[in-house]
Amino acid sequence: MPQGNPTAVPNDGLTTRARRNTPVLAVHTGEGKGKSTAAFGMALRAWNVGMSVAVFQFVKSAKWKVGEEAAFRELGQLHESTGVGGAVEWHKMGSGWSWTRKSRKAGSELDHAAAAADGWAEISRRLREQRHDFYVLDEFTYPLKWGWLDVDEVVATLQDRPGQQHVVITGRDAPPRLIDAADLVTEMGKVKHPMDAGRKGQKGIEW
Repeated sequence: MPQGNPTAVPNDGLTTRARRNTPVLAVHTGEGKGKSTAAFGMALRAWNVGMSVAVFQFVKSAKWKVGEEAAFRELGQLHESTGVGGAVEWHKMGSGWSWTRKSRKAGSELDHAAAAADGWAEISRRLREQRHDFYVLDEFTYPLKWGWLDVDEVVATLQDRPGQQHVVITGRDAPPRLIDAADLVTEMGKVKHPMDAGRKGQKGIEW
């Protein structure tokens, strides 16, 4: 896309404005680092233009703290106090979804699968209600890969979502059905990583 212009314009009957404003389903997958980081960068852009942002983190433990979470919580408070940017919500499966307060941190795989199903049910409801403008479903490919959620049902819900709701999904091994449905797919490939040289993750780089 030279200079940000499409290489071809489809004969779909839409105006340039309508085509530009079509909601995006994006998938960040692959073995490399940066999938979630890129998604949170997009969320930052969305917040800056006044979109309401909701992040749903699957799989991660409640003990895992990421810098983006702290930053977005501050941005949410800034919006509440000054009206700048957009509203922000951040939810973690590992700490028990905030709307259920049910913690399954020490549970079995069945408990984690049930927690993932709870999260997806809530996201589906919010999509139907057009609750948010921009969703990050972080590490959402794993519940799909592990069979905790039905891929066809998830894809159908995402494709049928009303309004102008953007959704970004991260995680390795995105299923082909999801990739086919997405508007934007990026595969992160590792060339080098500090851990290859025995170096552990660093504050400010990994979290």
